[in-house]
Amino acid sequence: MTTRPVLELFLGDVVRLGRPHPCGGTDWRVDRLGADIGLRCRTCDRHVLLERRALERRFKGFVQRGDPVLTAAVRGVPGRPT
Repeated sequence: MTTRPVLELFLGDVVRLGRPHPCGGTDWRVDRLGADIGLRCRTCDRHVLLERRALERRFKGFVQRGDPVLTAAVRGVPGRPT
């Protein structure tokens, strides 16, 4: 087990991964958060689900940051009934 902190992701983040997609794209937009992260290729618009651990291994950097307010609104307020 590593001691690395968990990578903080927001909806709308654009991340660059080390391994290119078969279409040649390396930039992905985050559109789902959870144990599996939903990513959409910025080149061909293909949608994939990637385990958080796999994403953190392949992660090279942020191209653009998403909106933390939008992410908090979607997750909801802790302790508040939905």
